[in-house]
Amino acid sequence: MKVTKSTSWFSSFSKWISRTTGSPLAFGLALVTIMVWAVTGPLFKFSDTWQLVINTGTTIVTFLMVFLIQNTQNRDGHAIQVKLDELIRCTSGAHNSLLNLEELEEDELRKICQEYTKIAERARVALRHGKSDTGTPEVRGRSKR
Repeated sequence: MKVTKSTSWFSSFSKWISRTTGSPLAFGLALVTIMVWAVTGPLFKFSDTWQLVINTGTTIVTFLMVFLIQNTQNRDGHAIQVKLDELIRCTSGAHNSLLNLEELEEDELRKICQEYTKIAERARVALRHGKSDTGTPEVRGRSKR
């Protein structure tokens, strides 16, 4: 499988913006901007225009950041899912039917989660009785390898 880095200008831009705006320097700049705005309040007699400047600026920045952050989160989430799928795929005894679970309908996903909750509860009971909680327990509808 050939893996290449994203060359999309939007992906590159959103990665750069996410890293930059998440930095201490960006936080410091935002803090200084708010302080300058607050200090200039008396100079502009706390006018409606003075208030409108900060409200408009923060609204525009927030609006744009939502899309950039969502793009980054979507990409990161997808990458994590693929990595988890690979771990399941290459682990002896793992159930390959668990690959790509995020694409299942909600009711099917809920059923699988309930099955694993029961397995976890049985394992906790076993631990309380001094037994091991490791292994590959049978999951209803899925067989052990």
